[in-house]
Amino acid sequence: MAHGMRTGTHSGYGPSGGGGGGGGRGGGWRDTAQRYALLPLRIFLGVTFIYAGLDKLTDSGFFRSDGAGSIGAQMRNIRGISAVPELVDLALKSPAGFGYAIAFGELVVGVGTLLGVLGRLAAVGGAVISLSLWLTVSWAAEPYYLGNDLAYLMAWLPLVLGGAGVWSVDAWWRRRRRYQGR
Repeated sequence: MAHGMRTGTHSGYGPSGGGGGGGGRGGGWRDTAQRYALLPLRIFLGVTFIYAGLDKLTDSGFFRSDGAGSIGAQMRNIRGISAVPELVDLALKSPAGFGYAIAFGELVVGVGTLLGVLGRLAAVGGAVISLSLWLTVSWAAEPYYLGNDLAYLMAWLPLVLGGAGVWSVDAWWRRRRRYQGR
């Protein structure tokens, strides 16, 4: 007889997990903590990306191709220090279009992450935005840890791997499919 070995425990992230309420699940505080581990990260990233998108959309000077605070001036200023200047050149072909793409991308990623709608896809979108900003805007930050885009990229990876988890539309969809017998 093996003492201290528990079988059939529920992690909250497997095929039957990630669902919400927690009623009748058993387990202790560790199981609960594991089930909710990604929720603070999801809230932080969702709110931050929504704020970043809205901040851009409400700044009339941001979408101009030139002038203080404009996306065009920002891109020209970082071209010489970016790891991939070709990405900057692509943005400079249509600074306003690139600015709107980033702003709406941040909004969609933020809302998807906060609500847990297509959580992994939203997290991949957030990771792609963070990667592109790291390779262009904050690449030359020295020491590297002063550039926040790399930290954001790393913060997205657990959500890419784990999905939205609890308190999410994704979890609600999973429970609904399970109850419908599919």
